[in-house]
Amino acid sequence: MSDKIVSEYTKEKKVGEGTYAVVYLGTKQSTGRKIAIKEIKTSEFKDGLDMSAIREVKYLQEINHINVIELVDIFMAYNNLNLVLEYLPTDLEVVIKDQNILFTPADIKSWMLMTLRGVYHCHRNFILHRDLKPNNLLISPDGQIKVADFGLARAIPAPYDVLTSNVVTRWYRAPELLLGAKHYTSAVDVWSLGIIFAELMLRIPYLPGQNDVDQIDVTFRALGTPTDKDWPGVSKFSTYTQLQTYPPPSRDELRKRFIAASENALDLMSGMLTMNPQKRWTTIQCLQSEYFTELPPPSDPSTIKLNKD
Repeated sequence: MSDKIVSEYTKEKKVGEGTYAVVYLGTKQSTGRKIAIKEIKTSEFKDGLDMSAIREVKYLQEINHINVIELVDIFMAYNNLNLVLEYLPTDLEVVIKDQNILFTPADIKSWMLMTLRGVYHCHRNFILHRDLKPNNLLISPDGQIKVADFGLARAIPAPYDVLTSNVVTRWYRAPELLLGAKHYTSAVDVWSLGIIFAELMLRIPYLPGQNDVDQIDVTFRALGTPTDKDWPGVSKFSTYTQLQTYPPPSRDELRKRFIAASENALDLMSGMLTMNPQKRWTTIQCLQSEYFTELPPPSDPSTIKLNKD
């Protein structure tokens, strides 16, 4: 069966390489469909597959949604695990950084709406992504945003489950993770989405910390140091005593930072970037924001012009 599957796909061009995986552009022979093949080198692991590969397969098999990357097939070849994924030519990080690409407030609204729908679908299926960033939001040829890279994903934990706080790429890491929380919820994903929203509006990273200690300072300097008044128990974190106290930004200050943002856009971003994770907006609350119903309406994804290969 494996040989049959192997011959069904061609690997034509290497498009990326990491420590444990190589990504190729290829074709599904029977349909001519362009696909990406992520070849995971199982020989690199003493005890077989590593957890990130297992997680990626497990969660992508469970999720089927237009705004989540599609796992087309899986096969073994030469002792390597191959994930056949839909081909997605670019990502949001590339678009944000490319100054030749002009995008509008309506385009940002469209991208945020699609991303939120994909992440809401993950949360509805009890899956925590734990690494949302522009680089992991891929864009299909017809303009759809696809949430990708489930290597750090896990089932939404029970309240008593002890977790690692060393998840999410630093600039997109929620304050509870920065403070070393061992218990957290899907609110960590929403924080990441709030930072992505800010980055789309600014076209530069919003809170780019140099290291983990600097990230705490950058985050609280921009958004205010949390207190027990608005986040009961925050002072119990062992790192809390070392924090500098910064005031939260006023609404006028936020308006100055985000000059093109409407009041509803600022409300949505502030809801996503609420310090107390229990008060932070959920993906459902975000999707119900008036930002998405006010003018201009979200762009039709297929009409958003991007420079693509």
